Amino acid sequence: MITGELKNKVDALWNIFWTGGITNPLDVVEQMTYLMFVRDLDDADNLRSKEAIMLDQPYDSIFSEEVAIGGRTIKGSELKWSTFHDYPAEKMYAVVQEWVFPFIKSLHGDKNSAYAKYMDDAIFKIPTPLMLSKIVDSMDGIYDLMGKKKGTDTKGDVYEYVLSKISTSGINGQFRTPRHIIRMMVELMDPGPDEIVCDPACGTSGFLVAAGEYLKENRKQEIFFDRRKKDHFLNHMFHGFDMDRTMLRIGAMNMMTHGIDNPCIEYRDSLSDQNGDKDKYSLILANPPFKGSLDADIVSADLLKVCKTKKTELLFLALFLRMLRVGGRCACIVPDGVLFGSSTAHKAIRRELIENNRLEAVISMPSGVFKPYAGVSTAIMIFTKTGHGGTDKVWFYDMQADGFSLDDKRAPVPENDIPDIVARFKNLAAESDRPRTAQSFLVPKAEIAQNDYDLSINKYKQTEYKPVQYPPTADILAELNALEQQIAAGLKELEGMV
Repeated sequence: MITGELKNKVDALWNIFWTGGITNPLDVVEQMTYLMFVRDLDDADNLRSKEAIMLDQPYDSIFSEEVAIGGRTIKGSELKWSTFHDYPAEKMYAVVQEWVFPFIKSLHGDKNSAYAKYMDDAIFKIPTPLMLSKIVDSMDGIYDLMGKKKGTDTKGDVYEYVLSKISTSGINGQFRTPRHIIRMMVELMDPGPDEIVCDPACGTSGFLVAAGEYLKENRKQEIFFDRRKKDHFLNHMFHGFDMDRTMLRIGAMNMMTHGIDNPCIEYRDSLSDQNGDKDKYSLILANPPFKGSLDADIVSADLLKVCKTKKTELLFLALFLRMLRVGGRCACIVPDGVLFGSSTAHKAIRRELIENNRLEAVISMPSGVFKPYAGVSTAIMIFTKTGHGGTDKVWFYDMQADGFSLDDKRAPVPENDIPDIVARFKNLAAESDRPRTAQSFLVPKAEIAQNDYDLSINKYKQTEYKPVQYPPTADILAELNALEQQIAAGLKELEGMV
């Protein structure tokens, strides 16, 4: 969550759109995203140019040559934010509307790419030069503030805050996953350079972007000094599906801004028969919708065989198992009800994970993690598809703090279990002697099976009761008598004053 001056500036930017006549929140987010993309494109191009110099590799800037737009040919440098943001309002508006916007719509040469598909029907809706000038000035102020906050993903936080303003975002059970939770899940899975990563409910591609950033931070030389691995990273590694074209458009821009040229982002109802993916992906990272409308008639029959239900959270777990190749891993967020629900479908999917695959961890998160957008209690499930079992012990962790207050303000606090979670998960052998009274511990599969495959941490955690020492009754009575005498004396003194 962003706070203080930065939050006020973003709210002021939102108000410029609102007072200028763009009152549909989805339109505001879309137009804001286009302009953030244009500005980020300039910054990203400069950064990649510097990286190429450091790595002694060639780099062709997208702004370096002349660009043909319509019937005209113009210098690429004219399209840069750093160039046009100083123009007078009328000239700026003409440049953005007539040159910059057509340029970003045709930016990707591959007409079959996700970017090209979802930018094709994008429309520039800002109505006046004065409004555009105000928006550009406001965004410059926001980026200046973001630049002062080093060491944090402030741009991600700002973007998540903007997305939170979409009033329709909760209709289908969607809510934004906090950046630090996404980052934790990526760190837990530690993706490698040959992964095929998928998020079947990708929204704005937050998980895919985080996986790409993690690989660039931790496997940069391995990926970018190998032609095959670099091509895989840029064109074949990342896959995302969603049913909202606006989200797909935003997701494609988000990926491209983060240096992933050609992600496979498609319009698809992941739970329906139109999704035929099977045994394909090595890693799934997801926070699928927990509720909302579901057309039971189009749900894939393969999923209903695993658990016959209309609950999307259970069907998505069955889907993940189908989409993963053998040996593929998944980290996904589920509502607490998945862990202990008593219906036949709840038990069936838990049994499938434990008996026929390898369930590795259940990390219970406090209900405040998704505030202020939702107060639902959730957990992270981590499992590997084996097809023939393999669950020996399941690791449970009771997360009590994530570095932010658990109220609607979500202000930073010193208490944070995330580093401990990552460190312990990467050394599960050391967890074998942890008592059930600790914050994390291992539970044998046999014990879980005996409890109807219940995965609620409270089923296995033991509470340590400490005896409280009270003073003798005679001492308590003597203290009460003394207090009574003091009260009586005080009342007598008050009576004398009247």
